[in-house]
Amino acid sequence: MADSDLVTVLTAVGPRLRALRRERGVTLAELSETTGISLSTLSRLESGQRKPTLELLLPLAHAHHVPLDELVGAPPTGDPRIHPRPFSRHGMTFVPLTRHLGGLAAYKQVVPAGHGCGGELEQRTHEGYEWLYVLSGRLRLLLGEHDLVLTAGEAAEFDTRVPHAFANPGPEPVEFISLFGPQGERMHVRARPTGK
Repeated sequence: MADSDLVTVLTAVGPRLRALRRERGVTLAELSETTGISLSTLSRLESGQRKPTLELLLPLAHAHHVPLDELVGAPPTGDPRIHPRPFSRHGMTFVPLTRHLGGLAAYKQVVPAGHGCGGELEQRTHEGYEWLYVLSGRLRLLLGEHDLVLTAGEAAEFDTRVPHAFANPGPEPVEFISLFGPQGERMHVRARPTGK
């Protein structure tokens, strides 16, 4: 790897770490508690003021459940397969379907039967935009003042700055594909190749 390539990879680590932490909804303080890395070191690492080292990156990769090469954006080896490492958040299982941190991210999400049906759901907001497609089961989507139930084959898209929450009113787990993009990033879909 050339020196310029190495500098490029190391410079991108901070923004990757920040994007991953934000996608997972984790604060710097929570990450500091989980990893044992000081809050100031994490902040400097994310802003690029601290050079990433293995001593810092290994606990961060473990905390985020991602391989180290994904965390640092190592050059691809030519194998297009993704080896997802599921993680849980807010009682739901997330299976990453993309290997790159930052930018658009795809997840398969699994919500267990009855999740969110035992009381009032806490709607959350964050920067970004989300598209989802229900594969199986019934997904309850609380979106602002709207209370919707989506079934297999239905899709929704929304700005994640609108308060939202997911629940599963059905007797079996609900599975859906979720595409998430940071604020300002939009998905572009081409239905078929254009002919010239």
